[in-house]
Amino acid sequence: MTVSTKKNDTNFKEQDNSLIEFQETLREAANILNYPSQVFEFLSKPMRFLEVSIPITMDNGQTKIFQGYRAQHNDAPGPTKGGIRFHPDVTPEEVKALAGWMSLKCGITDLPYGGAKGGIICDPREMSLNELEKLSRGYVRAVSQLVGPTKDIPAPDMYTNSQIMAWMLDEYDHIREFDSPGFITGKPIALGGSKGRETATSKGVLYTLQMVSELKNRPLKDMRVIIQGFGNVGSYLANYLYELGAKVIGIGDLLGGVYDENGLDIPHLIDSRDSFGIVSNRFNQAITNQELLEKECDVLIPAAISGVINKQNAHNLKCSIVIEAANGPTTKEALSILDDRDILVVPDILANSGGVIVSYFEWCQNNQGYYWKEEEVDSRLKEKITDSFVNVYNTSKRYNVNMKIAAYIEGIQRLAEASRLRGWLKY
Repeated sequence: MTVSTKKNDTNFKEQDNSLIEFQETLREAANILNYPSQVFEFLSKPMRFLEVSIPITMDNGQTKIFQGYRAQHNDAPGPTKGGIRFHPDVTPEEVKALAGWMSLKCGITDLPYGGAKGGIICDPREMSLNELEKLSRGYVRAVSQLVGPTKDIPAPDMYTNSQIMAWMLDEYDHIREFDSPGFITGKPIALGGSKGRETATSKGVLYTLQMVSELKNRPLKDMRVIIQGFGNVGSYLANYLYELGAKVIGIGDLLGGVYDENGLDIPHLIDSRDSFGIVSNRFNQAITNQELLEKECDVLIPAAISGVINKQNAHNLKCSIVIEAANGPTTKEALSILDDRDILVVPDILANSGGVIVSYFEWCQNNQGYYWKEEEVDSRLKEKITDSFVNVYNTSKRYNVNMKIAAYIEGIQRLAEASRLRGWLKY
């Protein structure tokens, strides 16, 4: 078992061009569908974008100003929906791209939502719980006029969790002076959260991989898997695969990678990691995330940050399948290289849609005041993501395009049609 002990192993990530790549791929899908230019122009950027400043009194008594954002991409299909991330590398461009991807994701999975996204520039690893609570509440105060259970529904994302959603819900309830559990999803179950929500994204990736397994006629038990990212999504997914008999031979976190060609003891690694998914610092021998990505395997699952598979390393990947559990982990240039190498890439807006699907289930339960068993949640999730996979795969064959373009085609059609029916677009 080998790992990196570097303090920060993120230099393998390519510069973030997520908004440009979203727009370029969107244009390609719109052209395939012969849409007029107005469709692309309307959907290439968010309908609304808010930038806020959040003053917080830190534990040392000093006041620090945090920058936050909320993008609402398109609300033609219904209220917008999307997570809030706390991360030092949050940018306006990233938030806008993520909102666009969420719109497409909701279209692919036939949810009555448009896409949204939020973010705050901060490093929660260096903040106390008291400071995080103040920041969470401050963000809600700053965006409260634009969000709500029938307008824009937030959820967890990178470095946010059910506790942060609970603080945000409480702040919103104080502002509106009534209980509104449908304002936010990913909440603790005691506050109206859904069973199965915490594991939903991982379960969705797993069900997607099972579809690929059937498609390739390769049993899951025979597959050697590397997962780059060991936070909420990566760790749950690794454990599911371990329990099903797949051989997880590598995992990566912020500091480096853990690799063993004979298979890793995933339960032990999960028990050993910290609250941010870091485990590699407990080992001595060195392997970087870049080296981990280029190890030989059957399935490579980037489950952390964007841009990790790029033109610098796409030629060096030694896998036959890539499942994008993270948002935007494969750049457009890299995808072209992987296509040429006949490596199947299941795109993020399909593979990681389990989170928004079960967030929708949570919102439905909040609106009904009736809550489901976990088995029912998982069954409905599997049905929805399996149907979406089949639709995207069939579209890829019909138009002779890769699955990412096919996913954009599936997503853009619903957005364009909803916008046309409202009279916003004329074509």
